[in-house]
Amino acid sequence: MSDPRATVRAVPQPLPRPGAGRPATAGAAPLQVGFDELGTPLREVTFVVVDLETTGGSAEACAITEIGAVKVRGGEVLGELATLVDPEGPVPAHIQVLTGITTSMLVGAPRLPEVLPSFLEFARGAVLVAHNAPFDIGFLKAAARRTGHAWPGFPVVDTVRLARRVVTRDEVPNHRLASLAALFRSSTTPEHRALADARATVDVLHGLLDRLAPLGVTHLEDLAGAGDPVPADVRRKRTLADGLPHAPGVYLFRGPKDEVLYVGTSTTSLRTRVRTYFTAGEKRGRMTEMVRLATRVDTVVCATPLEARVRELRLIAEHSPRYNRRSRFPERMPWVRLTAEPYPRLSVVREVREEPGAVHLGPFASRGAAALAVEALHGAFPVRQCTRRLPVVAPAGASACVLAEVGRCGAPCTGGQDVAAYAEVVAAVRSAMTGDPWPVVSAHATRIGHLVAQERFEEATTVRDRLQAFLRGATRAQRVGPLAALPELVAAAPLPEGGWELAVVRHGRLAATARVDRRSDPMPVVDALCASAEHVDRPPWPASAAHPEETDLVLAWLEGPGVRVVRAPEGWACPVGGAQSVSDVAAAVTTAALVAGGRRAPLGTEERVAPGPRTAGTPTTPVPVVAPPAGAAGRRSA
Repeated sequence: MSDPRATVRAVPQPLPRPGAGRPATAGAAPLQVGFDELGTPLREVTFVVVDLETTGGSAEACAITEIGAVKVRGGEVLGELATLVDPEGPVPAHIQVLTGITTSMLVGAPRLPEVLPSFLEFARGAVLVAHNAPFDIGFLKAAARRTGHAWPGFPVVDTVRLARRVVTRDEVPNHRLASLAALFRSSTTPEHRALADARATVDVLHGLLDRLAPLGVTHLEDLAGAGDPVPADVRRKRTLADGLPHAPGVYLFRGPKDEVLYVGTSTTSLRTRVRTYFTAGEKRGRMTEMVRLATRVDTVVCATPLEARVRELRLIAEHSPRYNRRSRFPERMPWVRLTAEPYPRLSVVREVREEPGAVHLGPFASRGAAALAVEALHGAFPVRQCTRRLPVVAPAGASACVLAEVGRCGAPCTGGQDVAAYAEVVAAVRSAMTGDPWPVVSAHATRIGHLVAQERFEEATTVRDRLQAFLRGATRAQRVGPLAALPELVAAAPLPEGGWELAVVRHGRLAATARVDRRSDPMPVVDALCASAEHVDRPPWPASAAHPEETDLVLAWLEGPGVRVVRAPEGWACPVGGAQSVSDVAAAVTTAALVAGGRRAPLGTEERVAPGPRTAGTPTTPVPVVAPPAGAAGRRSA
């Protein structure tokens, strides 16, 4: 009977030859590798080939009876682990016949809580390899859950998937371990015992890697997608990524006429990101088409991830690459304008113009979304909907439209409403656009309630969509406007490794950015950044001086955890109780309905959460504030 105790054997290594892999260092920890790290040659990767014997096929209902593992690197065996495991129950008869492991053999064997830590330590920092990996890795993960151990998240290679890629049925009848071991002339014959099967899998792995090398699979990142078919012409293009930097930045795929085909970004490693386009991980058909056309890849290295994202937007807007679907035409993003005239009206416009008395909402993703926001305001306020400019005094003989007849308009076109009376309506519209959105929410909540009561659910959905479009446009304007008005704001975000990521923002546009390590004083760098930052002209309010999505990126960064405002000479404030306080449309509609029914306190006296910009020392959690009375727009100082 074999010894049930775990055995770990260290295999002596020959002295390293010059240039033959990395030298061994006594006591050195295994190299931590992962599929996200590119440029690691396979000869430098530590693999742990593992095989299990179990009492059945279900990882949840069955137990492990034997673990065998072989650690290899560069073709050399570094060590082996083999142990029987007490399953704390009988071994089924058919399993005993298959593996030769009987219940009596497992008496006195270590139990799983004793064995698993030894295996996890043996495999630490390695890539796990198994034949039919979902089976073995599934059992190991289940064992980790049952014993209270955190699964380390090993990268996994399945030799079955690799074999299906490079071994045809003309060579072997199937892709079972025994068939592949015979094909690659393994020195060990699989026999349904863990260590023997793991040794055979090592020989199969080496044979498969030999076949994959001519296909360009020479690094760990190539192996990650080697099990899936990749067109040969696409795989050959992987050399376009050679020599690209391991740094955050922007990449540009260029075509045969030097045109920009596609612009993308990486916040960690340009080379890592670009090489994914030549693997099976890229499933988008249009990207495969783009790669086939590409002749080279240009890169722009950026100091920070924020700069990389911003530069991507700017380059997409500049070149309008045909394979980029978003952010290509920022000038097409419409706004809703409350015009400045004796009898103002709402209109959808392409740009914001500096016009005293005019108010803007947006920008919106599409003209349809802007039109829905206009309909929402028309549904809440009796503002005129005709498009012509009206004189102060109505001409004789003018006739009113049907909206006046049903009470949806005061008919200023016929003299039914003078400038002063109409100005009261306009003041309420302006307040809803720039501050308190609850009159619009209330009106739509009432309408939705009536429609739902009549089971007209499709119409209720349309009303909800109008309200949602208005709130999105108002939120964007109320977030972007205060930042766009600032001539300069300097902020700092803490880096995970210590130090700071600095950004200078002018009128909503990223003007400069830099990183400061933890050993340096950041203030001299702040002074230098401000002195050298891009000059930005003041835009018409509330538009920013940048691509709308760039300002959204900057705002998201400013609202990130731990970000501190270093300088904001003119302050930074957003409306308290504005559209940002209505993050959940359904909840807002319910609240408005309860208020209308008298089952909740009036909106002006209840607490609302006021999101918005934070300064140094401000908690990251929302702070309840008392909302102003309906129609009033408070301001929260930054």
